[in-house]
Amino acid sequence: MPRKTQKAKLVLSKEQQEELKKTVQSRKAPIREVQRANILLRYSEGMPITEIEKMTHVSRPTIYKWMEKSLAMGIEEGLKDKYHRPKQPVITEEAKAWVISIACQKPKDFGYAAEVWTRKALAEHAKKYGPGPGHDCLKKACKATIQRILSEHPIRPHKVAYYLERRDPDFDHKMEEVLCVYKEVNLQNETLESGEVPSVITVSVDEKPGVQAIQNIAPDILPDPEKQSRIMRDYEYKRLGTLSILAALDLHSGHVIAQVHDRHRSSEFISLLKEISDYYPAGSTIRIILDNHSAHISKETMKYLAGSPGRFIYVHTPKHGSWLNLVETLFGKMARTFLKHIRVTSKKELKDRILLGIKEINDSPVVHRWKKFNFAQNF
Repeated sequence: MPRKTQKAKLVLSKEQQEELKKTVQSRKAPIREVQRANILLRYSEGMPITEIEKMTHVSRPTIYKWMEKSLAMGIEEGLKDKYHRPKQPVITEEAKAWVISIACQKPKDFGYAAEVWTRKALAEHAKKYGPGPGHDCLKKACKATIQRILSEHPIRPHKVAYYLERRDPDFDHKMEEVLCVYKEVNLQNETLESGEVPSVITVSVDEKPGVQAIQNIAPDILPDPEKQSRIMRDYEYKRLGTLSILAALDLHSGHVIAQVHDRHRSSEFISLLKEISDYYPAGSTIRIILDNHSAHISKETMKYLAGSPGRFIYVHTPKHGSWLNLVETLFGKMARTFLKHIRVTSKKELKDRILLGIKEINDSPVVHRWKKFNFAQNF
């Protein structure tokens, strides 16, 4: 009977033993490294291969493999996997560039109905049309293949992010003009006595269209300590139409003048201007911050303004600069309070509750201030 070959003894320094023990006890090291460190440590202590096999739950051939590798190349090499590539990459660089060029175009440009690519659609297109330009390696392209190609650049054609294009060539100038007004208003508010009305009164005006009147199909179930903690609402509902809120926010007192209409045309805007004019003293000038909505600059509106010369001063926000209008913070407050989850039985009820919400705001008015002037340092 042939004798078994005696394996060489693995001699470890004290530092190597400590390093292996750390790896064995590590909770973050890969499991394969923990197993290999345990094998080498036990083998160096003279433990029989059979016992190592039982302790580590690793097959005998694998134990011999890592022992022999460590004996030949050292324990550092014995713990790590060698980087290897079993074969050359199948997808050529030219094919990858072709896929990226397709991904940087819209599917509709290639006759598809979709607006953006999915990885599956891009893979199907690559399999069908890739061999034509000579990229035969794309014949079996799948979603994972496309994902790897896109990740190298990286390109994400299935994602859409929004940006704001500045279509107003005078955007910066108009923004600075609006911010100058806010700065002036802040100075006025600091110097005015309580209840004093400035000679130039500044109000922020805008519309909130499309406020939906929504009716429940089934009644809400109110919270019950023994059943549920929240309001329970049937998911079905009925649309009754929409209303528009026209609002003017006084930047000195926080008072709100608002009207609710079915539409927001010139006639409705003129109605709001009349109410604003009636609210303030006759000798004062009313400076209005507003956008370029057609109702604000229509012939009908200009005719009304001409009938009261010097009464109103317009300060326009730039196009796509509605965020510069402080009344938007008022609309945000409405959306977070009395308009949130609102359900009504008619458009009239919606109108009445909006006006009631405006009254509640006016009962405890808050002065809205523009505080961040640091991004416009040139004025």
